[in-house]
Amino acid sequence: MGENYVYEVARIRALETSLLKDTDIEQLISLGTYEQCIQFLEERSWGSSDSKGDGERILAAEEDKIWALIKEFKIDLRQFAVLSIPKLYHNLKAAVKAAVSSPKGISIYYDTNPSGEEMRAAIQEGNYKLLPGDMQEVAKEAYESLVHTGDGQLCDIVIDRDCMEAIYLAGHRSKIDIIKDYAESVVAVANIKIAVRAQLTGKSADFMKRAMSSCDSINTDALIKAAIAGKDEIAAYLATTLYRDGVDALKSSQSIFECWCDNRIIRAMKPQKYNAFTLGPIFAYVIARQNEIKTIRIILTGKQNNLSEESIRERVREMYA
Repeated sequence: MGENYVYEVARIRALETSLLKDTDIEQLISLGTYEQCIQFLEERSWGSSDSKGDGERILAAEEDKIWALIKEFKIDLRQFAVLSIPKLYHNLKAAVKAAVSSPKGISIYYDTNPSGEEMRAAIQEGNYKLLPGDMQEVAKEAYESLVHTGDGQLCDIVIDRDCMEAIYLAGHRSKIDIIKDYAESVVAVANIKIAVRAQLTGKSADFMKRAMSSCDSINTDALIKAAIAGKDEIAAYLATTLYRDGVDALKSSQSIFECWCDNRIIRAMKPQKYNAFTLGPIFAYVIARQNEIKTIRIILTGKQNNLSEESIRERVREMYA
């Protein structure tokens, strides 16, 4: 299809009216039990005929609905590569660990191509050529580091960094500004998260250098230097960047800061509501739906674990609608 998405954007505009609003999220938080939350969602047509009463199945069904819509639009899924890359790398991480500990048939994988189980078999056999070309080296490095050191965190940061680099590359290869901006925001926010968590746990500069990925909007050397100096220095550095609105969240609490990280990306998508002819509103809608699912998962998990309303509220994400 061409570059004009007038029909598709019109459909998205109609679907946006069904997105959960901040008031809906507040109502969900105020409900007393997990079961009441499930009823709330099902009354709003969340889930499928096979998911009744099951939170995880409801959320999985909603994720499926997102991609069914994109397929209905006949939009090339490669346009959304920046969104599928994290699932592929999640599977790689799980496959590396499964290849070392040798379990089979585990259900910790997303639906990807190649599948998580195919990745595990390839890694365990040392046949890295069966993996996507841009994952072969990192798979080998992560597997060998885990075998020789037993350090699961080292395995994670090796794969996570490669994931961020893949997202950044996919974003910058795109001809669509919103996708470039999204990739930039994701990588920058990931670097900020690494710095904050590393400062809290006393990680070294070398650890942060190994974990962070380069991007245009964050100077990783300056960020690492600030993290070594302390949280106040991280805040002072952020105040000089595009991410200065995260300073207050950083000073409030870790959970509020983690919410800001996701909210920052949602806020960057909101201007697409006023764009009528490009892929932008469709891409933003997919992000909005995924954000809804993530937020509902937080609420349901909180209810299952008897967290207070205040504790859950501190963790929920801002809605797109």
